Amino acid sequence: MAVSTPEISNTAGIPLIKDACVVIVHTEWNAAIVDLLVEGCVEVLKQKNVCIKMLQVPGAVEIPFAINHYWHTHQYRDDKPSAFIALGCVLRGGTPHFEYVCNSVTAGITQLNLQLPVPTIFGVLTLNTTQEAEERTGGAHGHKGKEAAATALKMISLVHQNK
Repeated sequence: MAVSTPEISNTAGIPLIKDACVVIVHTEWNAAIVDLLVEGCVEVLKQKNVCIKMLQVPGAVEIPFAINHYWHTHQYRDDKPSAFIALGCVLRGGTPHFEYVCNSVTAGITQLNLQLPVPTIFGVLTLNTTQEAEERTGGAHGHKGKEAAATALKMISLVHQNK
């Protein structure tokens, strides 16, 4: 018997949070793939009329620094972030570099989630091939950019419920 899984990027029933602002931090590296993630992410956030800020960084390792810096320079502004979404794509190569990059960005985002008062959503694809990327940007495995946006909305709602 097939098991039905919920549509993760479904935003029905998520309450609108007044003045919510999401900062999408995305990489230059693997731009063709990352641009698709960004497009899907923006599409979902616009449906909920969320303020969107964009910040581009060279690669995945730079994402945690950029998020931390952005938070500390915007936390007292009217448009302070309600959440961050980290988007990138790391493709396996023939050296251990892949593991170092994946471990670094994962640990950095985890640390931010424990330190900052707003969520940071992990939308960094860590893949073996570009075919796997296609499957995760609208293919057989859904659209990870849309899923990241829906997750951000759900986490913003969770934070506001507990205030």
